[in-house]
Amino acid sequence: MPLNFTLHAHDGLARRGTLSTAHGDIRTPAFMPVGTAATVKGLTPEMVADTGADVLLGNTYHLMLRPTAERVQRLGGLHQFMQWHKPILTDSGGFQVMSLGDLRKISEHGVEFKSHIDGSKHMLTPERATEIQYMLDSNITMVLDECTAYPATYAQAQSSMERSMRWAQRCKDAFIARDGYGLFGIQQGSMYRDLRAASSECLQSIGFDGYAIGGLAVGEGQEVMFGVLDDAVGMLPTERPRYLMGVGKPLDIIGAVMRGVDMFDCVIPTRSGRFGRAYTSYGEINILNARFADDDQPLDAAVSGRASQFSRAYLHHLFKAKEMLGPILLSWHNVAFYQQMMHEIRHSIEQGTFHEVVARYQMAYI
Repeated sequence: MPLNFTLHAHDGLARRGTLSTAHGDIRTPAFMPVGTAATVKGLTPEMVADTGADVLLGNTYHLMLRPTAERVQRLGGLHQFMQWHKPILTDSGGFQVMSLGDLRKISEHGVEFKSHIDGSKHMLTPERATEIQYMLDSNITMVLDECTAYPATYAQAQSSMERSMRWAQRCKDAFIARDGYGLFGIQQGSMYRDLRAASSECLQSIGFDGYAIGGLAVGEGQEVMFGVLDDAVGMLPTERPRYLMGVGKPLDIIGAVMRGVDMFDCVIPTRSGRFGRAYTSYGEINILNARFADDDQPLDAAVSGRASQFSRAYLHHLFKAKEMLGPILLSWHNVAFYQQMMHEIRHSIEQGTFHEVVARYQMAYI
């Protein structure tokens, strides 16, 4: 089997499992730090590994433009290129291409677009997206899909979903199966239950190593997202990993785990860190706030990461002085906080105490 997924425990709908790849195991529920351009912004691979992360996310769109997939392949693949020797999942680039607006043109064949770097023209097809991810040596390849705009009419969502399903079949046909590598399909259908059901049925008839839930975290709000997940997660196979793309904040992740989701990714930990916002065991804070100027307490003593032990006053000073170490340390802390949260989630599912973790994070973040 290309990827082996083993479920070890349940607590309600929440699941604790292990996804095994050619570059190591991914403990689920898992949060993937985003390394869009072969780097988690501001952090070395050793710093990311130190947080306990099992897997990183890279991006097809950005890497195909610079330095190009061909160059990465010549240099030994993405693991060697960025010196990250654990698993890597790559986004197909569909979301980024769809976000280009007037710079892209979609057809049944694929998406023609102009590079945001130099204006050069490119065509991203399901076959090309799959080929690029093979060149990158990604452990988990994502199918190319059309990321449906939000809000969308029923007709728009149906047309978009059906095209994504045709593209999913083309990605499956182009994928080169090998041990320890896999291909994930992406469920679409916007906010419409019957379209999500039709998408799930189509994906399962094709057959994938894992299944993602796409088209959420696009501005619909948490209540609507959870409403969709209440139905959408259960439409996917129980024996394969389920991945909610682009999510999210702590309570988004916890709410999705409660509904049976296994994998997550989001830029929030590092993006927030670069702008002085820290996620902590007592809630979200802005380290630029004047009240931290004389605060000699550790940023978050409950988080074991090195960055979390620097004083709030020191971090406040770094940001006020515009020293680059400030964003680095806060990004490092935020990634460590997320990984510690995932560790607590996994352990509590094994112990049957997930409800206690839910209550504690709700108290901190509501």
